[in-house]
Amino acid sequence: MNRTVIFLVLFLLLGGAAAWYLTSEEGQNKSTVAGWDRDFAVENIEDVHRIFIVRRDGQKTTLERDGGEWLYDGQYKANPAVIQPLLQLIEKVQLKYKPPQNSTEHIVKVLATQGTKVELYDRSGNNLKTYYIGGSAPNSEGTYMIMEGAEQPYVMELPMMNGNPSVRFKHTGDEWRDKSIFDTKAENIKHISIEYPKQKSQSFRLAVEGGEYQLEPYYDVTPRINRPVNESYVDDFLSSYKKVIAEGFRNDYENIDSVLMQVPFSIITLVNTSGDTTRAQFFPILQDETIMQDPETGAYKRVNPLFDRYFIDLNGEDFLQSQQQPIERIFWGYPSFFEQQPLPN
Repeated sequence: MNRTVIFLVLFLLLGGAAAWYLTSEEGQNKSTVAGWDRDFAVENIEDVHRIFIVRRDGQKTTLERDGGEWLYDGQYKANPAVIQPLLQLIEKVQLKYKPPQNSTEHIVKVLATQGTKVELYDRSGNNLKTYYIGGSAPNSEGTYMIMEGAEQPYVMELPMMNGNPSVRFKHTGDEWRDKSIFDTKAENIKHISIEYPKQKSQSFRLAVEGGEYQLEPYYDVTPRINRPVNESYVDDFLSSYKKVIAEGFRNDYENIDSVLMQVPFSIITLVNTSGDTTRAQFFPILQDETIMQDPETGAYKRVNPLFDRYFIDLNGEDFLQSQQQPIERIFWGYPSFFEQQPLPN
């Protein structure tokens, strides 16, 4: 048997032994263990039912599934616009590259002192993964991450995303919360009233009973309108209360008490079919009075304060701010629901 044949036989034998080892239970376990420290992604995001985030400044965040929704700190509905990108990162994060060995010690120290700890749990409370996520890699291409108990950090990325994905874990406090002022489907509205303290003739109450609409003035001094109610107008009005979203929370605003002492532009009270009540007071945010020159006469005149935003007192518990344009659709007046007066012949 010549040398070539001998080498070929040895190659086949070694190859067969390696194949047996890797396909055996022991070999599979070792293969899995060898890559555990870079396996950050959760293959099935539905397995994740609790996310616990701890920042190095001591701030802690708990996010939990509650049916089809997520709750922040066990009591507030979480903001879908914040939760969905976070879940995408947890599910899709992937290895970009292994940092050079001479930089490993420094990266680990930075992660230990500045990184954010992330713990993921399943429905039964079993820990799925725990890792630390840090700052941007050079040129903002990915972010440093290290698995708890590991020694080797990695640069991880989110496919089709440039920059540092770790910002999705950086929200704090009310930033995690759903910013909805109202979020009720039309068919789930039982009663709604709108009070305009400075425009009493526009104020009204609307009740929905068995598919029938009962519309009446809010104030007894307002004359009733005896024209037929246009049900399509009522349907459009009720539909406008699905996803009415504010710009953000302003619970830290220092002049809340001063705002609440003012007369609101509108007070809206909505009761759903489950008996839950939402009450929102809207206060215009006035701009400073300005002086403008008339382009035709050249004369100067004072311009009354304008506004394009509202402060909102929600249920007496939260203070928010919203632009006028996204929410003006909910401000209907009492006369707006009726058929138009027929034109004279």
